[in-house]
Amino acid sequence: MSNASLLDRFAALDSAAVSDALDQLGLPSGVGGIHPVWGPATLVGFAVTVGLEPRAEGPARAHIATTTVESADDQSVIVVDNQGRTDVSCWGGILSLGAAERGVRGVVADGVCRDVTEARELGFPVFSRGSIPATARGRLQQRSAGEPVSIAGLTVEQGDVVVADETGLVVVPRERAEEVARIATAIVARERAIADEVRAGVPLAQAMHDARLAGEKEPVR
Repeated sequence: MSNASLLDRFAALDSAAVSDALDQLGLPSGVGGIHPVWGPATLVGFAVTVGLEPRAEGPARAHIATTTVESADDQSVIVVDNQGRTDVSCWGGILSLGAAERGVRGVVADGVCRDVTEARELGFPVFSRGSIPATARGRLQQRSAGEPVSIAGLTVEQGDVVVADETGLVVVPRERAEEVARIATAIVARERAIADEVRAGVPLAQAMHDARLAGEKEPVR
């Protein structure tokens, strides 16, 4: 399956369905607490990772995440590990502009951002723990790029599939992505069938029982 086709399959899903599929496979099922900062949004793309750390004394470096933005493309979601810090921004307006110019799909940050208005005007999705005006300059430096990072306890590797929406964030290991997409698609179809029955008047307890939600076959009578 091509990368584009794989992302299209995940774009037809939401974080809850993908989480259920990950559960079935014994994989981490996703996290909450990281939300779109300027309006409803959904992100689906391949992770491009960057890790940050507190600024240390020494010569000035390139601004955080700039090289990561330059390496990303229109299938990318930039994933920023700022260790959950909420006292300093780890993503701002010029980074949003640079990423939008490259067609990047959005950013997910385990931290907070600033320049929310600029991101909204660009139509660039930013998911984070909130916002703050405090700049990263003099406070943060880049620790890594393209290496595994941790986002709210989830390990994210370069190229993993990221799905983020208003419910939460899920991360699918790239080597399991097709399997997860197949299971999640079946889950969505099953839940739609249940919803159709409820709308048609079937009692909720009959339509929505654990065995059926789990995809188990009805016993033969």
